[in-house]
Amino acid sequence: MQTTLSENAKRLPRAEEAESILRTCVHCGFCNATCPTYQLLGDELDGPRGRIYLIKQVLEGNEVTAKTQQHLDRCLSCRNCETTCPSGVDYHNLLDIGRAVVDEAVPRSAGQRLLRQGLRALVPNPVVFKPLFRIGESLRPMLPQSVQLKLPRRITPAKPRPTRQHARRVLMLEGCVQPSLSPNTNAATARVLDRLGISITPISQAGCCGAVDYHLDAQQTGLERARRNIDAWWPAIESGAEAIVQTASGCGAFVKDYGHLLKDDAAYATKAARVSALSKDLVEILLAEPLEKLGAHSDLRLAFHCPCTLQHALKLGGAVESVLSRLGFHLTAVPDSHLCCGSAGTYSITQPALSQQLRDNRMNALESGQPQVIATANIGCQTHLDSAGRTPVRHWIELVEESMNPQESP
Repeated sequence: MQTTLSENAKRLPRAEEAESILRTCVHCGFCNATCPTYQLLGDELDGPRGRIYLIKQVLEGNEVTAKTQQHLDRCLSCRNCETTCPSGVDYHNLLDIGRAVVDEAVPRSAGQRLLRQGLRALVPNPVVFKPLFRIGESLRPMLPQSVQLKLPRRITPAKPRPTRQHARRVLMLEGCVQPSLSPNTNAATARVLDRLGISITPISQAGCCGAVDYHLDAQQTGLERARRNIDAWWPAIESGAEAIVQTASGCGAFVKDYGHLLKDDAAYATKAARVSALSKDLVEILLAEPLEKLGAHSDLRLAFHCPCTLQHALKLGGAVESVLSRLGFHLTAVPDSHLCCGSAGTYSITQPALSQQLRDNRMNALESGQPQVIATANIGCQTHLDSAGRTPVRHWIELVEESMNPQESP
């Protein structure tokens, strides 16, 4: 696509990257065929091709409006379009660049600013989130229905984590909300990895991956969180940790981008690239291991919802399904399995109407094979889909851990 950046745009830190991405796009429109918001709204400007054109106009010096901001806000950042695109357009990075320019030029309403600042203060901070979540649980019957739906219907208590140490060691990002919303997920991960001869080295100084801030108008704050995590992990990396395991694919996708996002930071570029190389979704670890060591088997009938971050960002579509099938789980067919469930980080809160439509469409598809349970690989998808109050939704690693022979547990 022919592009001529304005003089102001040329001074942006990522100007060359934006121009290169824009020139990659041939405006073919294949992306619209798999864009969830375009399918719902049928508006060219609510599909990737239209949003790319809007960002092009902004970077060429045209007027920036609230309407432009709205169309960019409606994007889920699911990256389905990147999987579809025959030209390899790096859409999500262009979107990040465009959003930063638009958000600087178009002030948000007081309500929107308060919502976004509140989410940034609450979601990435377990010290704040956990007690507020407990209060919400105790007051559930008195809360508005919209708030009740954000609370899990059931919480599986965390089982004890193994204490023995193995020669093989990995790090694990504990997550921000997952320890409260699904406390057994990381404990189940530790028990499964222990059975495979792998220990998890806890790093208490590591916090939020940075994605929440980065995608809510605070990109520099998100990058600062990334730098703090790199500092926290680095001593363990130098002492031989073989991977940084992610049990939430949304976090994993962002950590995988550290190397790209910090490539121009002289103090962190090399370390960030190393962290990105070591970042592994949990399923990547299991795929390479002899699963017979787990002593696991199940004939449970389940549907797997593959999160967008797992299949489109991390390119691991089919990986969890492969592990579950090897362990005997019966996977039902899921129509349109490439589509987003509508969770998309905080999207279910900032765009509730669109998010609920996408959730209900996904649940209809997931339940079409009459599964006993729905499994997924991202806490956001898990809580969002489960909020429909239909078939229970759980993290896949918990189901694997429950299928292991307890007599072989340490």
